[in-house]
Amino acid sequence: MTVLFVTGTGTEIGKTVVTAAVAATALAVGASVAYLKPAQTGLRPDEPGDAAEVTRLAGYELTGVELARYPDPLAPATAARRAGRPAVGPGEIAEAAAKLAAVHDIVLVEGAGGLLVRFDEEGSTLADAAKMLGSPVLVVAPAGLGTLNTAALTAEALRARALTCAGFVIGSWPDDPDLAARSNLADLPVCTGAPLVGAVPAGAAQLTPEAFQRAAPGWIAPRIGGLWDVDAFTAVWSSII
Repeated sequence: MTVLFVTGTGTEIGKTVVTAAVAATALAVGASVAYLKPAQTGLRPDEPGDAAEVTRLAGYELTGVELARYPDPLAPATAARRAGRPAVGPGEIAEAAAKLAAVHDIVLVEGAGGLLVRFDEEGSTLADAAKMLGSPVLVVAPAGLGTLNTAALTAEALRARALTCAGFVIGSWPDDPDLAARSNLADLPVCTGAPLVGAVPAGAAQLTPEAFQRAAPGWIAPRIGGLWDVDAFTAVWSSII
């Protein structure tokens, strides 16, 4: 799994923190890790973006790369058009990821919003870049009500494009999960046909980097390098349904 694409079922659901957790987990065992953000939207040139946040949380050994930045908080294609700047296409994303993969053990490519968000005027998406490299896609989903539908749709879109789903990670597991969140632990794999491979606790980004790095392997399943036990986690929370 040299290049892993990270997407979500929507926006503001914890993709960046999950990506940082995967990066920290890999760095903890001595792997060299690069993070690629193809298009950062909604920030001024002088503001720290997702690459800076992943580097802060996971560790400064990480190589962070951002290909383009646009000021409006919109889909990359729209934000690029409004800014009068070139869009970032799938070929450029795949080429940058491949170059990083040549000198790193793992490359994490974090998209913007969901899987089919448009990156250019041709309607290209993160899925197209992943397809070019034959890379798996990790999907981040919220914990509660509404997750099953958007997760199933994302999984279906991946299958339609013959892309491998590396699994689903819950981007922000609440301290006091409601019935929907607890039920989703068992229902997500059934509805998506893909494994649940992690759960990052709510507020993880507020930890110190040192505490984040120590805890991260416990949030990520062994199939993507961590120690998280999905059966034990599900058994604990399902027992109180």
